[in-house]
Amino acid sequence: FVSNKYESLDDMPPGAVVGTSSLRRESQIHAQYPMLAVTSLRGNLDTRLRKLDEGQYDAIILAAAGLTRLGLASRIRSTLPSDVSLPAAGQGALGIEALSDRPEVAAWIAPLADANSAACVRAERATSRALAGSCEVPLGAYAEVQDGQLWLRGFVALPDGSRIARAERRGPIDAPEALGLALADDLRADGADDILANL
Repeated sequence: FVSNKYESLDDMPPGAVVGTSSLRRESQIHAQYPMLAVTSLRGNLDTRLRKLDEGQYDAIILAAAGLTRLGLASRIRSTLPSDVSLPAAGQGALGIEALSDRPEVAAWIAPLADANSAACVRAERATSRALAGSCEVPLGAYAEVQDGQLWLRGFVALPDGSRIARAERRGPIDAPEALGLALADDLRADGADDILANL
């Protein structure tokens, strides 16, 4: 959350303008803060910050990792918790590829692998794949490891937030894809197919 006026979405008055380039974020903000005006934000990072500074927006939503990487972390007023903005499936995860005929490379990078992170991403991606997720679909899936199990949450929404299907499930960490598919079924039961048909 980046703003020159407010500390968070909760502090913004009715009619204040929030800019985002993500349909996923837009739909969630519309659903939870219907009194705010959520509009599209385009351009590179400098352009987006300039538009905020010129007063075209009261706040904008950007990736904290990108701001930090570019030395602009001081612009961050607050971060959005996952219950306000569920991330995209696999967001923030890094993957490393190596040629299959280079086993020594696989051995070098093996210590970088994190089994919990991999299980979370596999569950999230299974949900997204089952629902034909893409950048054009307001869909989020987020898994966390809690008490030795995966806790997976997901949603599908119309961009304006007027309709949203939500679901969550817990399951064994050693069966992440099955959990992701089960969550997709739960979302369908909550109306996801109808929402997707109207996109």
